[in-house]
Amino acid sequence: MILVTGVSGALGGSILDGLRARGLEVAGASSSGDGAAVRHADFDRPETLAAAFAGVDVLVFVSAGYAEDDVVLARHGAVVRAAATAGVKHVIYTSLAGSGDRLTIALAHRWTEARLAEAPFDVTILRNGLYAELIAGMALTGAGSGVLALPFGDGRVPVVARDDLAAVAVRVAAETWADLAAGAPRRHAGSTYELEGVSAVGGHDLAEVLGEVLGRTVEYRTVAVGEVRPLLAGLEAYQVGHTVSIFSTINAGLLEAGHNDLPAFLEPRPARDVIAATVKSGLEG
Repeated sequence: MILVTGVSGALGGSILDGLRARGLEVAGASSSGDGAAVRHADFDRPETLAAAFAGVDVLVFVSAGYAEDDVVLARHGAVVRAAATAGVKHVIYTSLAGSGDRLTIALAHRWTEARLAEAPFDVTILRNGLYAELIAGMALTGAGSGVLALPFGDGRVPVVARDDLAAVAVRVAAETWADLAAGAPRRHAGSTYELEGVSAVGGHDLAEVLGEVLGRTVEYRTVAVGEVRPLLAGLEAYQVGHTVSIFSTINAGLLEAGHNDLPAFLEPRPARDVIAATVKSGLEG
């Protein structure tokens, strides 16, 4: 059986839906799960993981961020230990693209990759790029004033559609399951795939897309990182740090992609199209 964690989130939910659409034996897991279709797996309560992972052959381990680093490390360590104890044969982990190594969110991902490498099961690492949907949310800040003020400088970031990342995870999980069922060597075992956006966008691109959606000109204006900190006051402390890290790394021009395996799996959705659709949805909502 295949188990997908984090199915209450957008990525995990899309992966679960994609595997179900293929007619595979699959279940979801979340901290609020309460049945056979969605099992109860609370990463903050490791005692729930043994039952959640029982009978699982392939575990799609969707990273559980959205917390301070020490909390994420504890969560991920518990998952690795529980998967090993349960006899899981193959773990597919959604990590962070190599271009993001300078981001503060990279620490937990690289630590988790190291723990998985030490485990007794086979592993596939899906190193996901930053979501186009995330960057589109930043573009929405300029909808009212007609001025998109972001601390990007002239930097650019390769972004990828979340649904594309989900589709790759579905394919890798399905093929891993098929290999297990056939008793064949697992084609994705030991592989790390860099799943970056195929094109990079910067502040001027975001302003253009926003202007196209609004039907009027939107100006991009770069601002100092310090100017946006007060606007982040409502976020958790760790979220402020991670957001500023993204801003600073883009501004420094250090988020450009290198090697990219995404086109080998599918034809990526154009970044600007995804951003425009997300902006439209945000304005309508």
